[in-house]
Amino acid sequence: MLRAFFRTLSLGLLAAALVAAVLDLTRSIADNRIVLTPLHEDWQRLAPSSLEAAQQWVSQALHPFVWSPVIESVLAAPSWAVLALLAIAFAMAARRRKRRWQESFGA
Repeated sequence: MLRAFFRTLSLGLLAAALVAAVLDLTRSIADNRIVLTPLHEDWQRLAPSSLEAAQQWVSQALHPFVWSPVIESVLAAPSWAVLALLAIAFAMAARRRKRRWQESFGA
């Protein structure tokens, strides 16, 4: 059940990464320069209240240090890269572990 959820989440994140990459590509072609939209900017445009809520929660529940250098550096990365890495991570979590040939003989 959890494996199916991770696969679905991975597929959704991969689709979002492709959309973000296409948007950056079209902006790059239109501006005649490379445009890489940071995740912070896309999240701010999509749902600004949830970004503020996440910042407050991390600062209160964990530590303000976690938000400032750690999460802000992730938010400064291009959206498509962060989403693609998350998609890969969830896909790897959803994959079946191959049995080693020694395990099939009971060793």
